[in-house]
Amino acid sequence: MIFRFQIAFFLLTFSAVSTSYGQEVLSGLQYNQEKIQGSIKPQYKTGGTETSVLTLPFFDDFSKTRIYPDQSKWMDNFVFVNKDFPVLPTNSGAATFDVIDQNGEVYSNASTNPFIADFLTSRFIRLDSLFTSNPRKLSPADSVYLSFYYQPQGRGNSPEPWDSLVLQLGYPTGAMVFDYVDSITIPVDFILIANGIERIMPLDRVYAPDGCDTLFLISNRIYTWGDDITLPCDTVFKPEVVWRSVWSAPGSTLEAFVQANGDYFKQVLIPITDTLYFSRDFQFRFFNYGSIADNVNPGARGNVDQWSIDFVYLNHNRRFNDFFYEKIGFSERAPSFLKRYESMPYRQYRAAPTVAVKAEIELRITNLSQNTRNTKYRYVVQQVEGEQLFGWDGGNCNLASYRLSGFQTCATGCGAKHACPPVASLFALDFDVDTTSFFIRHFVSDSSGTNILVDSLVYRQGFYNYFAYDDGTPERGYGLEPAGGYLALQYNLSTSDTLKSIQILFNKTFNNANDKRFDLIVWRDLNGQPGEVAYRKNNLRPEWSDELYGFHTYFLEQPVILNGNFYIGLMQQEAGSLNIGFDAVNNSKQYLFFNTNGIWQNSIYDGSLMMRPVFGSGIVIGVDESESRLPDITHYPNPSNGQIHFKVAENESFIPHTVHLYDLTGRSVFEVPFSKSIDVSFLPAGFYLLKITSRDNMTYTSRIMITK
Repeated sequence: MIFRFQIAFFLLTFSAVSTSYGQEVLSGLQYNQEKIQGSIKPQYKTGGTETSVLTLPFFDDFSKTRIYPDQSKWMDNFVFVNKDFPVLPTNSGAATFDVIDQNGEVYSNASTNPFIADFLTSRFIRLDSLFTSNPRKLSPADSVYLSFYYQPQGRGNSPEPWDSLVLQLGYPTGAMVFDYVDSITIPVDFILIANGIERIMPLDRVYAPDGCDTLFLISNRIYTWGDDITLPCDTVFKPEVVWRSVWSAPGSTLEAFVQANGDYFKQVLIPITDTLYFSRDFQFRFFNYGSIADNVNPGARGNVDQWSIDFVYLNHNRRFNDFFYEKIGFSERAPSFLKRYESMPYRQYRAAPTVAVKAEIELRITNLSQNTRNTKYRYVVQQVEGEQLFGWDGGNCNLASYRLSGFQTCATGCGAKHACPPVASLFALDFDVDTTSFFIRHFVSDSSGTNILVDSLVYRQGFYNYFAYDDGTPERGYGLEPAGGYLALQYNLSTSDTLKSIQILFNKTFNNANDKRFDLIVWRDLNGQPGEVAYRKNNLRPEWSDELYGFHTYFLEQPVILNGNFYIGLMQQEAGSLNIGFDAVNNSKQYLFFNTNGIWQNSIYDGSLMMRPVFGSGIVIGVDESESRLPDITHYPNPSNGQIHFKVAENESFIPHTVHLYDLTGRSVFEVPFSKSIDVSFLPAGFYLLKITSRDNMTYTSRIMITK
């Protein structure tokens, strides 16, 4: 219902680099569409129930291919779970903190002074009792420790010394406090019909339908037939938690951090000793203070001050020097099998396959246990919707402890068979299709100890209709100074082809400060540098995609036939950084040129500019991300002492059919029709490969640890 012209005030309060001329500019990542629920306070929008409570042990190594934290363990979705920002993490994946809100914008309260940005908040944890075969109460005498690894900057921007990463422990007071106001969006037609009116006017008081609290909205505009309106509905309360800061680290460059600590990640162990924490509703949370640059170069005022954490572990019977874990695995993301590109058109690959493929790849394999483990490594390559299947078996190799010897390398014993395996075959040459892709699955395992250890890594090798040096994630932003500067990115065609469009990923900046005009240009080659202009379109502006790390496609008005070396790029018409996405994982700087004084020069920055030429069809074909899209399935707890529970997202098209468990040798040890919970208490303790098969033979794979 509405009340015409009754003025009421219903207020909801939610508390919450300078550059020189004639040079390249690198700045922080601007766009992070996967961030949701933005506020300077954590929002408890979860994938499970609000009342779900965890028991010890608590563990998360962020190794799943997910942009969100595991919702069975964490209550908010601010941090970015990824394999791109962390440098040499303890395993493949980490949680990265930055200064981006839910819309990919720098937080609205961002300033040059430190402000609170991202949160990562655990679910409630039963720290009052142990739930083993002999349940009992917990106390400070049980030596409970919370540990984690952390790293400042990574491949992103270094936090300043006045920025910080903070850990807080929380305990409940027993009271309930206001959390947020839920809302409902409905057609205005329902309200107009119910009240017999034609429109809602400014200052009208509008109530939500029956079933909501007696909250209302004071209209600030005219609503009429066909409009939608969002109205406050219910006030949501949560348990009051007292938070105490127990640890923090000041900002630092990665280089200074490594020099000070002797490693790329540092482990922190926090003893839980105060009896107030030994409750049924214990929590802990991380958050970061960030600060953005001043407005000397507005185009560079973007996402900065990255921190990554990994291997978060809370349990009893631990020690202050608890540095070893029964775990082996991979670090960082899986590599491309292509020599020059991350992805390339299938037609171009078929024209010169031996030139396109690497002789070998490089992996980083780690053993976090104290003892040397005798490991097995292999990879399997399988064509998607095709017939090719090949692989490599590296056999057995002794893998020394990471804390004592670091990563396995080609030079350590038989490490070449594992850390630097050869590319065993060329990819299939199917001339009856225009595009194809291949899943490359890496496996490392060890069954010599009491607990079976296993890890896997998945990569999708794409052959679509575009070239890409980048892996799809922009850790930084690239720009030029001054106005009139040119940049050009070189590509090579093995056979002549028709350029139809160019994709560019522009990062978002504070107040869209990089919204500046530019000319889009295609050059032919002149002795290894840009030469004759083959195409030019003037007076364009950056466009931003609504998709996660989405590229915008600029279509050419006239297709251009090219062969051999060619260049795509632009000339910026205005001063200030255009802030183009810059992948800091893959390095192709030898193919990136800039010109600010009439002379072409190679880039000085390691990385890859995120500009992609599209050939043949004007529509971009294929999958942008290098890794497969995993079904939105959650399994918990992990580790499990006997029960495994599953949650499938409501909008997930993957329909689970069968659950399989395999031991380290690949032997099937358990198979059962899918259900929301399964009992695996009969299996020996150790790591297992979990595979869920759908009715149409699609698969979801992960790891599960069974404890006793």
